[in-house]
Amino acid sequence: MSMELWFTERQTPALQWSCRVTKTLYSEKTPYQQLDIFETEQFGRMMVLDGMVMTTDQDEFAYHELLTHIAMSTHPNPKQVLVVGGGDGGVIREVLRYPTVERAVLAEIDGAVVEAAKRFFPQIAVGFQDPKVTIQIGDGIDYVRLHKDQFDVIIIDSTEPVGPGEKLFESPFYQSVAEALTEDGLVVAQTESPWVNQQLIHDVFQRMDHLFPVTRLYLGHVPTYPSGSWTFTLGSKKYDPLKKQTDELPTLTDTRYYHPKLYHALFQLPRFVEQLTSKKTTR
Repeated sequence: MSMELWFTERQTPALQWSCRVTKTLYSEKTPYQQLDIFETEQFGRMMVLDGMVMTTDQDEFAYHELLTHIAMSTHPNPKQVLVVGGGDGGVIREVLRYPTVERAVLAEIDGAVVEAAKRFFPQIAVGFQDPKVTIQIGDGIDYVRLHKDQFDVIIIDSTEPVGPGEKLFESPFYQSVAEALTEDGLVVAQTESPWVNQQLIHDVFQRMDHLFPVTRLYLGHVPTYPSGSWTFTLGSKKYDPLKKQTDELPTLTDTRYYHPKLYHALFQLPRFVEQLTSKKTTR
């Protein structure tokens, strides 16, 4: 009798998502989390942290391009870039598409994630080899707090808001981010699903809106994340993506999800998502 193997992510107490697994490639209990690499039929290789999908071969480009290119295209001259989290390397890879970048720092707490990405996802971690990249293994919150007025763009590629990851969605961290940015800097963070994390999206938007003159929410699609719809919140000291002209946008090649004509369209939100940016408390 053949036996099927499935990985199941418990996305909420009332929602689970499953994917057929053909092989377990790697499993390690790091000092910070459980790290697993699976081979799946539908999505190829999959990285899972503490039972939650972080990235896969098949859809990683959607998330990494969405998180990176709006912020990097909004800033007219991003030279110094910090990625908080993002140990798989996908955001670093996308950041390096911009010729203005002089230094890209990755602040990742778990070195095991970086090493696993190099081994099992070389097409995602390819940017780690670039001499412009500095990898700092340690608490990203501490790194941000200790490096004031240094970065043009900060990209927060965090895990879900549970356990230690919760602090990456709170006001003190965003205050430190604002202080780490240059006078015209901007930040973007992944801010979860509009179907299952409505209160979080509302709260993060208000926290950023309190700190930044420009705060914008945009929406994209990542099939292996809860609900498949995913939000991103941008806070800017000066530049408003809605005022950026299409002909001012960088021309990128070889992207698979993002393109310049999509830049403004991502901010056209369904009404129920737009309502999450209001000052009213959501249900």
